Amino acid sequence: MEPNDRMQLLLFQLVMTLHAETMHFLGKTKHPVTDKIEKNLDAARNAIDMLEMLQEKTKSGLTEDESRFLSQVLQEVRMNYVDEAGKQ
Repeated sequence: MEPNDRMQLLLFQLVMTLHAETMHFLGKTKHPVTDKIEKNLDAARNAIDMLEMLQEKTKSGLTEDESRFLSQVLQEVRMNYVDEAGKQ
């Protein structure tokens, strides 16, 4: 595997990890240990903030595909956050 391919794979894995964490904290997925839906909007907001920071800090160094992927993930978690926050 080429070094650039590995770096792209690692970026995608990091973003997907933060995505999964956010969806869990939004109550969209079950907790892997308790198998229960748990909601923590503060933790979800923190995970979204980390994705936003990642986007800002890597803005000039991402490929078009990487930038699009990160933007799409951010759009999805933001929309889900607004949905869940509106339920309270």
